[in-house]
Amino acid sequence: MITEKAVLVVDDDSVHRMMLKKHLSDWGYRVNEADDGHVAVEAVRQMPFDLIIMDICMLNVSGIEALEQIKIVNPETPVIIMTAYASVETAVSALKKGAYDYLTKPLDFDELKISIERATEHNRLKKENEYLRDRLDEKFNRQNLIGQSAAMVKLLETIALVAQTEATVLITGESGTGKELIANAIHYNSRRNDASFIKINCSALTETLLESELFGHEKGAFTGAERRREGKFVQAHGGSLFLDEVSEMSKAMQVKLLRVLQEREITRVGGSEEIKVDVRVIAASNKDLQAEIRSGNFREDLFYRLNVVSLHVPPLRERKEDIPILAQHFLQVFADRNKKVIKAFTPGAMEKLLAYHWPGNIRELMNAVERSVVLARTDVLDAGDMALIMEKNNPGAGVSEQGEATRSLSLESMEKKNILAALADCGGNKSETARRLGITRKTLRAKLRKYETSR
Repeated sequence: MITEKAVLVVDDDSVHRMMLKKHLSDWGYRVNEADDGHVAVEAVRQMPFDLIIMDICMLNVSGIEALEQIKIVNPETPVIIMTAYASVETAVSALKKGAYDYLTKPLDFDELKISIERATEHNRLKKENEYLRDRLDEKFNRQNLIGQSAAMVKLLETIALVAQTEATVLITGESGTGKELIANAIHYNSRRNDASFIKINCSALTETLLESELFGHEKGAFTGAERRREGKFVQAHGGSLFLDEVSEMSKAMQVKLLRVLQEREITRVGGSEEIKVDVRVIAASNKDLQAEIRSGNFREDLFYRLNVVSLHVPPLRERKEDIPILAQHFLQVFADRNKKVIKAFTPGAMEKLLAYHWPGNIRELMNAVERSVVLARTDVLDAGDMALIMEKNNPGAGVSEQGEATRSLSLESMEKKNILAALADCGGNKSETARRLGITRKTLRAKLRKYETSR
């Protein structure tokens, strides 16, 4: 028997609650009602809900206040916020505090239905994500793969599927996003996990040294080659070889790597013996290899050999909803490591973390939290602790002296930039842009109108 999903409708307008209840019941949901934010919080304490639909403007406890408390009681429950008084600032505030979506009254019920379906599907994927993370954690430290964003959920699903195959994998993403960790995940969750996982950074060696490192060399092959040495391909036989920053290979080395991938055999430097190798290759690059091909820096045939399965790791600025749980995880790790009792971030500190661009991605976040923990003098990390770290790394990145107005403006600018970039990536297709951003098309249109009038 399929259990009806339980939805809590929170609105001080009884007529609107009744209308919502009718539609939701017709769609197959079991509906509970609350006429105030306080009543809603208490209801959440009493029973779990699959979804909450809540008005912002209520007489006693507002929807924003209730949202903050609900996320403490049950952070996994998706909350859709609705209001008749829409603004970008209010939307940003609601989404920052954990709302799944933001809809304006009068509601478009077709749009509401789509948003509900997306929210419940997102919650299902998050639960699957937890299962997948547990599986991955059996073999390696998954600290950089923590996340509940749609992008991370999908990435983890793909990793779990790809790991069980023999396919060559190309991992792309900016520096600091955790590409090596993903390569670890693929190997240690594959059928090759009992064999070696060998890593080499292609950008750290000259062409001659890289060739020797990869393929090995014979005694006397070059000055200093006093004995035969096996290369990384032979060392990785039966296992996996991770080629980090593969885009930095010279054109000559690219030709030699292509031959290995085609023939599955190598020849030591200075030798003639052809040696069969059974190696799964996982490559990574922080560059756009398609652009490198167009500029003549990377071979197209090698790209297609490496790009059997492509995994893109999004930068941290594109999955800001993951920042709080990543930061809290790092806080616990470094507090334990340094024998310090630090409980949490203050709201002001978390606001700093969310507003920062993180050019160094997860690696920079991890380092910032570690330094803050080491220097902390109290049992919480406040905005001053984070400002000291981030302003040192990025002067001028902190909140200006103009206060809350400037803060809201910067958040609006950040949102505008992200939305317009997504729109450009989707070729102007608003439906696809809304899907990619995890918002409804109506919400997207409203935001675009706001940006147009603000020029």
